Amino acid sequence: MTYNINIIRSNRKTLSLEIKNAGELIVRAPSRLSEKRIYKFIAEKEDWIQKHLQIAALRQESEENSENLSEWDIKVLTKEAQRVIPILTRQYAGKMNVTYGKITIRHQKTRWGSCSSTGNLSFNCMLMKTPRPIQEYVVVHELAHRVEMNHSERFWKVVEKYMPDYRERRKWLKENGSHLI
Repeated sequence: MTYNINIIRSNRKTLSLEIKNAGELIVRAPSRLSEKRIYKFIAEKEDWIQKHLQIAALRQESEENSENLSEWDIKVLTKEAQRVIPILTRQYAGKMNVTYGKITIRHQKTRWGSCSSTGNLSFNCMLMKTPRPIQEYVVVHELAHRVEMNHSERFWKVVEKYMPDYRERRKWLKENGSHLI
């Protein structure tokens, strides 16, 4: 798979790679680093680059093929989420021995859920297009923020305590979620 390379130099100390979209590689490099060293780094990371270019191409393809939902569809999904998500949240909050404030259901473009510092929870109505285990994962993830308000190692230990297979569920969401949102 071919790609365009865009080198951005700055006062940084390390090299980094970013796939911007299918076919574009962004290389961030220290100002004084030679082009020879930059291209050597790119060559060393070729497997990673190819893998992530393929992921970007698949994501772009799924976005182009994703269904456009009408306002009616979104209302139906929201109503369903308003029925399902509070039940799951109550169940897992009891197991996890945590409290929460109000639950809001929205149609969001980038997030599956969030937890405010005051304990209010927000969930994406598009969760209703995912399997129940994924819905449960997002609920547990947000409730775990009631214990750890970050994504530290301690946070992931809380998630794992109540959902030992969270890695598989999280992976499913990363691989399949972009065409649902």
